[in-house]
Amino acid sequence: MLSVAPPNFALMHMRFVASFVILAGLLIVPVAEAQTDQSIPDSAPPTPQLEPLVNQVQAERLRSDVQAMVDFGTRHTLSDTTSDTRGIGAARRWVHDTFESISDDCGGCLEVFYQKDTIEAGVTERIPEATEVYNVMAIQRGTTYPNRYVLMGGHLDSRVSDIMDAESDAPGANDAASGVAGSIEAARVLSQHEFASSIVYVGFTGEEQGLFGAQIAAENARENGWELFGVLNNDMIGNVEGISGATDNTTFRIFSQVRPDSLHADTWSTRFFGGENDGPSRQLARYVARMADTYVDNLDPELIYRLDRFGRGGDHRAFNDEGFPSVRVMEYLENYNRQHQDLRTENGIEYGDTIDGIDFTYAAKITGVNVASLASLASAPPAPSEVAIGGAVQPSTTLSWTPHEDAENVAGYVVYWRPTSAARWTNRRYVGDVTEHTLENIMIDNHFFGVAAVGPNGHESPVVFPQRMMR
Repeated sequence: MLSVAPPNFALMHMRFVASFVILAGLLIVPVAEAQTDQSIPDSAPPTPQLEPLVNQVQAERLRSDVQAMVDFGTRHTLSDTTSDTRGIGAARRWVHDTFESISDDCGGCLEVFYQKDTIEAGVTERIPEATEVYNVMAIQRGTTYPNRYVLMGGHLDSRVSDIMDAESDAPGANDAASGVAGSIEAARVLSQHEFASSIVYVGFTGEEQGLFGAQIAAENARENGWELFGVLNNDMIGNVEGISGATDNTTFRIFSQVRPDSLHADTWSTRFFGGENDGPSRQLARYVARMADTYVDNLDPELIYRLDRFGRGGDHRAFNDEGFPSVRVMEYLENYNRQHQDLRTENGIEYGDTIDGIDFTYAAKITGVNVASLASLASAPPAPSEVAIGGAVQPSTTLSWTPHEDAENVAGYVVYWRPTSAARWTNRRYVGDVTEHTLENIMIDNHFFGVAAVGPNGHESPVVFPQRMMR
């Protein structure tokens, strides 16, 4: 299991503050009361080191995989399924064989299979006749929590201007061979290691016709009782030039939906207590952003508090609909001349989603964010449940929680808080292996709070927002 124990910089800092410092002949004595909460443990799990995994992601392997998918001509969901060289059938078999090859390299550590269903004619005008929709899946089974899953995927199918045109060339290099290539590359890197929870790598199909592949996967996860605690939908991760000519290769976006109404009981009202910005998908988005900040150089996360682009959709929506925390990870700038376009040149403008529109160094950085996120999530213990909060008309805030019923190897818990106007967590404190903690002189009125579990290896679960008031 991945576990590295580097220096604990937070602990080093506290010990530094507690000691005498001699500088330029002056003796400086720090204030002894700087540490106000004497219940804070004097040691904490180490900070994980994931840079070696991130650094193994290779831009040239991403390029090679995207080129292989582009070479199938079109990957339209309604295209040829029998040819060995063209169409969606050949493409999905190639993805399957690629996952099998990766599994061979790790001694058979991946369970590779097709997941399929038949979409009946007329379900949507984009499915004119009964069509079999396949997902290509590879599961890297967890050693401690095999029924807990985190998933990374992109959609394999492509299209041109006419959504029903299954014959014309539709390279779909960025949309979304780039995301499928990222999932394949993540499997290459992470399959060389073991993790506590299971990791799923997926190439969806049927996305352009109506998110059908993702719906099949999400429904199967629910029906099979998967504890699916994170879905990273990578749909377009390689474009750096916008339609206006602006360029940005140092920012990427993470889309996440608002907290579902179903999570609010009658006694826990968004109107009175807040939390509309703190559902599981928003916490997953913050987790991915923290991985980017920590482990990937020259790449800044931009949290977009919206399900998807305005009026548009992606495969993560199907998982959200089934109640699973899901986000869309993608480039910062889109180029609409390269999306859903026939291959052509008009008025000096080249249209079409070709491979020369991808910056593979940029795609590798976003893939690295996914690798770090998957590795950390799959190494962490399960998040606590039944988080409760109290502190009304008091100067301090108290949180309590219940460990996950299957929690093993939990070193302790981390309490997070932030001002109510902040998009991301601004403060954290390791509080040890306890089930309740009071933040002295931190007012409940002015902050939002959450709790995460942390293992001996330093990997943390996603943060859990309080679901009720303490009794």
